[in-house]
Amino acid sequence: MAAITGVWTLDDRLDGPVKELEFEVPPGTAAVTVRLSYDRSAGVLDLGCEGPGGFRGWSGGARSEYTIAPTWATPGYLPGEPEPGVWKVVLGLYRVPLAGLPYEVRVIRHRRAPAVPRRHPSRCVRTPRSPHRDPAAVRRGLPGVGGMRWLAGDLHAHTTHSDGSLDVYELACVAADRGLDYLAVTDHNTVSHHAELPAASALAGILLVPGQEVTTDLGHANAFGRIGWVDFRRPPDEWADRVREAGGVLSVNHPVAGDCAWRHPMTGRPRVAELWHWSWWDRTWGAPLAWGRAWADDLVPVGGGDYHSPEEGHPPGDPTTWVLAETAGGRGPEAADAVVAAVAEGRTAVSASPDGPLLLRHGDEFLAVDADGLVLWGPDTRTVVRGDRVRLPARPGLHRLETPANQVMALCG
Repeated sequence: MAAITGVWTLDDRLDGPVKELEFEVPPGTAAVTVRLSYDRSAGVLDLGCEGPGGFRGWSGGARSEYTIAPTWATPGYLPGEPEPGVWKVVLGLYRVPLAGLPYEVRVIRHRRAPAVPRRHPSRCVRTPRSPHRDPAAVRRGLPGVGGMRWLAGDLHAHTTHSDGSLDVYELACVAADRGLDYLAVTDHNTVSHHAELPAASALAGILLVPGQEVTTDLGHANAFGRIGWVDFRRPPDEWADRVREAGGVLSVNHPVAGDCAWRHPMTGRPRVAELWHWSWWDRTWGAPLAWGRAWADDLVPVGGGDYHSPEEGHPPGDPTTWVLAETAGGRGPEAADAVVAAVAEGRTAVSASPDGPLLLRHGDEFLAVDADGLVLWGPDTRTVVRGDRVRLPARPGLHRLETPANQVMALCG
């Protein structure tokens, strides 16, 4: 066992919020464990790992220890042979007091791989669930468009692979019980959960879309698609280039949400933005709409429930993002690709819940569902919706349904 000790200062954080501590892994090492100790009442340090071959995992501030072995790893980390060479403990200096933050990192090099922990997801026995709900479009009576159909889902959720309390299968079951057709699983700065999505999708009866929340102290963004890992340590313009070249979609998350608000400068602005985050609890407050109008003329609005645990009190699908996807059904990789493509091409709408008032764009018409008495607002539109299922002329730009008291009930790009 080797120990690395020191004190991080506020100057260290200002110099660059991510630091690396090197350690050697000799040939014949069967597994590696890293333990981080510091006074959590005084500051916050994020924890991750990089091997000689690149990224091996990230758990942020949710964990103080991880193990990487050939056939299993702590959630948030990638299993595989611990290749010999120089490894790095990656530390994020998220909060460091003026007086400094002492720390200790202990590295354990195992000669034999440790047993899989009792509560590790790989030891859990899962059984298939019977489908218990019709697809959302069937329940709502939503017509298809040109062979495409509307899917209801949530583009932002977390598991035990970062700071969520549920594993992938448990989260999938919660989302399926909510009546969602799909869910994007977007753990912070890691893709270790991606390997579990196909099995959890099949067993829980919901389409799971691979994602990563690229997380920094100046803002977060979701990267969607089968695109591999996006390095959060690089500038956001490089995230956008990396995601685009791999065929994915980058979405700016909760741009006006507290200390997670978006403050990164960018040369090119992604069209997609999580304009409706669960924390928009007072939807008469117009800041998200004002931000969206300033961000891009061709903004693609999406929503995000940012689900972490049942105790938070807001389930997946609050809000719900609807996508018009070119898919005939199924829950395989191609179906997930179709959801990502729909977001990339701007075929989205957002409602407060899977069963809330809805505004959909169908060619040159809007379809307003369960919106009687609401007001349709747009760049050149002010119309009271009269009836529970109404078609209205559609114009370009971001539109919304509001109550007479100006509470936003639905968005449509």
